[in-house]
Amino acid sequence: MRRFGTEGRVDPAQHYFVPRTNEIADFINRVRAGKYIVLFAPRQTGKTTFFRRVLDVLNEETRVGSEVEIFRQNPTAAATAAAYLPIRLDFQVCHNLSAAEFYAYLSKGIRSQIESVFQKQRRMPSLSQFLDATPLTNHISMIDFFRDLQALLQNQRIVLMIDEFDGIPQSALSDFLYALRLIYLSDELRCPYSVGIVGVKSITQLDYDRSVSPFNIQDEFRLPNFTLEQVRELLSQYTEEVGQVFMPEVIESIHKQTAGQPVLVNRLAQILTETLDIPKNEPITIAYFTTAHTRLLRERNTNIDHLTTNIRRDPRFESVLMHIMTRDEGVDFNLDDDLISELATYGVIQEGSDGMCEILNPIYLYRILRTFKPTVNGLEDRYLPDDTD
Repeated sequence: MRRFGTEGRVDPAQHYFVPRTNEIADFINRVRAGKYIVLFAPRQTGKTTFFRRVLDVLNEETRVGSEVEIFRQNPTAAATAAAYLPIRLDFQVCHNLSAAEFYAYLSKGIRSQIESVFQKQRRMPSLSQFLDATPLTNHISMIDFFRDLQALLQNQRIVLMIDEFDGIPQSALSDFLYALRLIYLSDELRCPYSVGIVGVKSITQLDYDRSVSPFNIQDEFRLPNFTLEQVRELLSQYTEEVGQVFMPEVIESIHKQTAGQPVLVNRLAQILTETLDIPKNEPITIAYFTTAHTRLLRERNTNIDHLTTNIRRDPRFESVLMHIMTRDEGVDFNLDDDLISELATYGVIQEGSDGMCEILNPIYLYRILRTFKPTVNGLEDRYLPDDTD
């Protein structure tokens, strides 16, 4: 039996999951159009799970493309079939590397991914010779490498998918982005044909020479939290497998209290289906939800730890958050303000329908208040003598 996942990547074989069909179709259409796409969102919002689902779709299209390649005597089929070569990279361990070490890591990663695809297609001999003779040492060699690779692969389209892009070392960041920009603007057959960049911070928040824009060709993609319908779809998978029903008001309360934040949705569902030991022949009622909600409000988990760590990063965050929560006039959602921009990046606040800042969901609001609540409410002087150490 599957379960609700709250740690790491969601695996559809082991976990109930939201397929995000429309969002994946949107992303894939941008890949087909040759866009250089950036997807930046707070941690634990489902970026990596979404990213892997996109790769699954592209790999399937790669398989179809390779089958067409076998029957190249059919020019019409070869021209219309999508033949993508997705290269998956992850920069999360690169932050402290030198530029030379980063490009050596990049070279090994690209080679590993290409070999994985083409060994299945039995086309490795000539490609292996090319990879052996073409090391990556800097951004210029990377440009040459992709140009020569495209000439070798002919009609296959390279799609570069980079996870944890924020981990790219500072010494390589600007030149790497400029190289991608140069490739994108080239009149030649573009390689990579499309690029997907996934991270927490946006390109504008990364530390590069801000006198110029190294990546002003980006196509920004937003991955939203779950809608009420998606929460309903997620929970219905459990009901179909187990037979236990979530009452409609419970589903609505889960969405309202989490605002669709993926980890919190799954954690509430996990408490209700595993922790509380509710008999499986009973429906999950609002009374059970209240118990689960109280438990979540007071427990420590990775998502809440991320929240409290982020709001303590800058002492000025407390004042801003208190104004957002307690002042009638509110705070303008102004991303040109560094504090507002950072809090939005961490997934603490969002823009309300009135253009003002609002805390992402009621659970976060409660935990923020608890985080900044004085331990003894400023009354220690009344109860502690002056000579107390």
